[in-house]
Amino acid sequence: QVQLVESGGGLVQPGGSLRLSCVASENIFNFNIMGWYRQAPGKQRELVATINVGGITNYADSVKGRFMIYRDGAEKTVWLQMNSLSPEDTAGYYCKAELLRRNYWGQGTQVTVSP
Repeated sequence: QVQLVESGGGLVQPGGSLRLSCVASENIFNFNIMGWYRQAPGKQRELVATINVGGITNYADSVKGRFMIYRDGAEKTVWLQMNSLSPEDTAGYYCKAELLRRNYWGQGTQVTVSP
């Protein structure tokens, strides 16, 4: 059973930075694609950033130029570096991995951007 464990969320002031990590229970290169999604209260879960097995990345327009997704196979980890955070980035952030047409989700980590 694939397990994904996120960490790194917290409270940060506008303009600040956070780095989220997602540690997988197995080799991350087994997954077709891994990514970060977020869900704010009362809103649907939305894509933030993804990285595929070939290393190609994709970002939501709202985070382009501010967020960066990257990975380390040896550490079985995918990170999301978030800079220039704004209150609109406040949400639960979830890691997702796709393997053999199945999606696996982590438990999420909360990011709150507030003065």
